[in-house]
Amino acid sequence: MKKLCLAAIFCFLLVTSLFVISLFLINPLSSGSPDIFVGIDVAYDNVEEIKSLVDEVSSYTNTIVIGSNGITYNVTKLDEVCSYVYDRGMHFMVFMHPHNETEKCEEQRQWVEDARTRWGASFLGLYAYDEPGGRQLDNAEYKVLNEKPANYSDAAEKYALELNNVLGYIRESPINSGNLTLFTSDYGLYWFDYRGGYDVLFAEFGWNHSSQLNVALCRGAATAQNKEWGVMITWTYNHHPYLESGPELYEDMVLAYNNGAQYILVFDTTKNYTHGILEQEHLDALKQFWNYAENNPRKTDVSSERVAYVLPYGYAYGFRGPWDKIWGFWEAEDDPLSYGISADVGKFLEDYDTKLDIIYDDGIVVDDTYSKYVFWNGTVILVHSFLAEN
Repeated sequence: MKKLCLAAIFCFLLVTSLFVISLFLINPLSSGSPDIFVGIDVAYDNVEEIKSLVDEVSSYTNTIVIGSNGITYNVTKLDEVCSYVYDRGMHFMVFMHPHNETEKCEEQRQWVEDARTRWGASFLGLYAYDEPGGRQLDNAEYKVLNEKPANYSDAAEKYALELNNVLGYIRESPINSGNLTLFTSDYGLYWFDYRGGYDVLFAEFGWNHSSQLNVALCRGAATAQNKEWGVMITWTYNHHPYLESGPELYEDMVLAYNNGAQYILVFDTTKNYTHGILEQEHLDALKQFWNYAENNPRKTDVSSERVAYVLPYGYAYGFRGPWDKIWGFWEAEDDPLSYGISADVGKFLEDYDTKLDIIYDDGIVVDDTYSKYVFWNGTVILVHSFLAEN
């Protein structure tokens, strides 16, 4: 997806500080609609194509991510797209990352200074950066930690600190009302992304990786840290047709919904970010899911009915297979705990399926948030027995 140069911090602060006057508290959706945010990340620079897509989907989705910097760097285009989405009664969020041209930054600042007045709660917030955890795991060119930390705990502290140093400028601005919502998608390290300052994370479904495992990791991190979470359904292939089939897309959306996701989004762009990739079968899947959500109201998502598997503090493993790394620096095969932890995760996914959350031994308090806590070292705490004894 989009690339971010963390070194260009100065202009990023200028760009994003303009968002701090906006009120991004999420209001309930209109009566008769699903009580979740369902939509599309339009990550391409084609205003007319986006408008045509909005016309098509506005009756069976309610959220658009404006995900192309070709639009967000051009306030004329950005204004046109946001107005169009708003006029169709939809919510939207805006992707931005640093721009080296001060003039562009100032234009964006002025644009956002008027945003709350014009669009109010329809303007959900800022999609800031993209896949910081995944970039760290895969040792991408632009990542949060460039130098190898001393150990896992050191990495956890430094990762959270570096993200907080950037996102904190927004939170600490003198004109910030405290209501700015920061979103991003990721495919790993959700726990540490939240620690770094994000409000909402979208677990990515794609690349034939385990969707339920990513739910367990992201939902667990969100539950333990009192955050919100959702799902971004992204590519299965790195070439045409990119996305899974329509029926498979529908199944993934239902899976996300039944697991309690508050946001269910579909990533829509080509490898070169030039145009959309949604075929009629994908649009049909979105429409079918909208009808499903309308006719199948969710029961209250009760975490106390779930089981928490507790990982060691700082154990930032990607869980994509035995070749994956820890923090992008250490090989899992060299870690004495990795085999046992991987085997446990696989077994518990089979045993508990949608009832499994994965969290970290990071100052957690054993309470009635979960029915049972199973620690990486074999310790098992049954909550009702534990609370009765204490």
